[in-house]
Amino acid sequence: MATSIRLTPEVSKRLDRLAAKTGRTKAFYLRLIIESGIAEMEDYYLAADLLERIRKDQEKDLSAPVAKKDPGLSSFTPESPVIDCASANKP
Repeated sequence: MATSIRLTPEVSKRLDRLAAKTGRTKAFYLRLIIESGIAEMEDYYLAADLLERIRKDQEKDLSAPVAKKDPGLSSFTPESPVIDCASANKP
């Protein structure tokens, strides 16, 4: 899938320099950066979204005692995410 992005002049120069010095394409490095960074972004933003839903009582959390009784989480479903920080962070 082709996508276009605008880079700042500084980042563009850095990418140009990296590609020239290594003989790889700019597309190679952009793909690598995106692939390595997307997991981190997903973890952060999806966790923040889940925490917000828990705070608004739109999502059920799983307490630590329940998780300790069932470490395999046999009752876990995608609709019941595992999170234990909600009770400590609720206002």
